[in-house]
Amino acid sequence: MKTIGGWREHEALLGQLVRYALTGGLASVVNIGVYWVLAAHGMDPNLAWAVGFAAAVVVGYFVHSRWSFRGHGRRDNLARTGGRFIVVSLVSFALNQLWVWLLVQELMLPLWAPYPLVLGVTPLVVFMLNRRWVFG
Repeated sequence: MKTIGGWREHEALLGQLVRYALTGGLASVVNIGVYWVLAAHGMDPNLAWAVGFAAAVVVGYFVHSRWSFRGHGRRDNLARTGGRFIVVSLVSFALNQLWVWLLVQELMLPLWAPYPLVLGVTPLVVFMLNRRWVFG
């Protein structure tokens, strides 16, 4: 359903981005909540992040595949989509681990210091990878 100037396509992209942000927010709350509790109780910050991240990946896959990117791409091969989602999640994990390592462990900033990068930079990279490669 193209219209003049591709408005329908832009509208669909905006809808995906809004749903992605809401779902990502939910997954981020899961990730950050687990991270905070475990790190505040003495677990290594990077290990705490890994545990929180694993919980967030499970939430993220199901909600993104059924809601964020609904009506976009194919869902005929769960192994392909799921495998690609895991690869993109690992990219996200690596970026976020970099932020935690650099800011908390190397620069000795507070536990919350990675949040702006984790919530701002990483999601934009991951949205584009998910939209084009995983669910495209």
